[in-house]
Amino acid sequence: MPDKKPLKGVGEKEERQYEHIKEEAEKSGRYGKRAREVAARTVMKQHHEKGHKKGE
Repeated sequence: MPDKKPLKGVGEKEERQYEHIKEEAEKSGRYGKRAREVAARTVMKQHHEKGHKKGE
């Protein structure tokens, strides 16, 4: 399977953060089928709040 990035324009730290949030949400069943969406929105919100640009 090719190395597919689920989030575009974020750095490695945010990628790891996304994976962690997604896995925890799936494990707990907290968001049901929306675990990936919630994780992505959380990471992107923090990314923008910190003023990061694409790739940072």
